[in-house]
Amino acid sequence: MTGRFRSSPPRYRKEHHRMTNIGILGAGRVGTNLAGKLSAAGHHVTLGSRNPEDTAARTTGLAPRIAFADQRTTVRTTDIVINATPGDSSLDRLTDLRTELAGKILIDVSNATRDAADGLPGDLCYPGSSLAEKLQAALPDTHVVKTLNTMLFMVMTAPETLTTPPTAYLSGDDEHAKKTVTGLLGDLGWQPELIEDLGDITTARATEAMILTVPHILRRHGFKPFAVSLAR
Repeated sequence: MTGRFRSSPPRYRKEHHRMTNIGILGAGRVGTNLAGKLSAAGHHVTLGSRNPEDTAARTTGLAPRIAFADQRTTVRTTDIVINATPGDSSLDRLTDLRTELAGKILIDVSNATRDAADGLPGDLCYPGSSLAEKLQAALPDTHVVKTLNTMLFMVMTAPETLTTPPTAYLSGDDEHAKKTVTGLLGDLGWQPELIEDLGDITTARATEAMILTVPHILRRHGFKPFAVSLAR
């Protein structure tokens, strides 16, 4: 690991750690990456998709303890839900699950953008606001927490692989929910000093706007791991 910062074992486990039932909506690279790491950390993970049988077949070997279900069943049967669906359709998709999401923590890791001509992120869908704010307004009985949306998906579960320490920003109105999410970030390898709590849910518009830098970085450097970090 020469030239890279070293990660110490997560420091939250004794505080928050009981095995948690976590549902992940979205079975693309983001969702499956998070599912594998959280399952390995000891959580019960259900990966929710529109075609759970196809997802199970496609992700054979991901982790033997991961369950597969449709999205409504996933939300109904888990305690914490991660939104890893495409951000431009997340609001409609999750609003339809309002009853199932009531009283639960919803971790939103998506960015709502319109694709540019080359398929990379383009304009924001909610300029002057954010997907996280829209979700919180549409789901008043759910505790929405925004995080992990300022990096490529592989960094979400392996922050120690970057030469420069990355930052995981946190936005949300409920302090207990943010504390719970902070513990889960510890299970993903995020040391406390790498986590920056920005404040209430309105601060998510700042981190979501950071996605506007991503296509320019990818066009210049290719699909290499990076994160938008706070340097001190």
